[in-house]
Amino acid sequence: MNTPPDAPTPNPATWPEVDWLAPDAAVELPPSAGWYAPLKPSVDYLIALAVAVPALPVIGVCYALVRLTSPGPGFYLQTRSGLRGRPYLILKLRSMAHNCEATTGIQWSQKGDLRVTRLGKFLRKSHLDELPQIFNVLRGEMSLVGPRPERPEVIAAKGLAKQVPGYARRLDVKPGVTGFAQLQLAADSDLTSVRHKVAYDLYYIANQSLWLDARLILATVAKTVGVSMPWLRRLFLLARRERVGQFFRTLTPHAASPAGESSTQFQAV
Repeated sequence: MNTPPDAPTPNPATWPEVDWLAPDAAVELPPSAGWYAPLKPSVDYLIALAVAVPALPVIGVCYALVRLTSPGPGFYLQTRSGLRGRPYLILKLRSMAHNCEATTGIQWSQKGDLRVTRLGKFLRKSHLDELPQIFNVLRGEMSLVGPRPERPEVIAAKGLAKQVPGYARRLDVKPGVTGFAQLQLAADSDLTSVRHKVAYDLYYIANQSLWLDARLILATVAKTVGVSMPWLRRLFLLARRERVGQFFRTLTPHAASPAGESSTQFQAV
């Protein structure tokens, strides 16, 4: 099989448009068109300002519960990579045991992660741990909608910029409190999951609009109250994996296809 020399081993269960690309495959992301991109920071600020008032008492109650149920601070600050890789401090409600990585080292959270506290499981499932990031939006460090912000040390330790095609392009916009990829896909757990997230992120960056952002924000609220992902896609008209994969393929026109297939034959599984 004529796969690219450094591409992951093909597997019928993988996502060909994404998984079979060589790590150094060039990704050509067109600039965002239309009126929304330049006005997005102002829209973010106004919405965050309106949300901050009703959010403050919720954040206060969650903060108190975190302090009462586990030792350590209620909030935590952590360095993340922002627009064009610039570092900033993200503000979140603590959902893990305090200083847990002092013994485990840097690692992604896995399903059933023992570092997550009992209250932290609820905060993560409901996304309430993300609520303080409203203040990062007001500071101009984040958007309401965008790619998930990652830690610079994780990017370096996992070699994401070198191993994941198009990873650097997701830093062309501010990271988001929620996002097209964050909403639909599970948390990062390995390089394959990061590759999938990046495909969704780049689809969002190229197609961002006020209408899409509004749907993603409403879908995030719906998800917190238990609406399932299949229903969210139907209700909020979210692009499915096939469409994302076909779009991502257009961003890598010079990448080799598996088994010498033409790009028109290269469809998502």
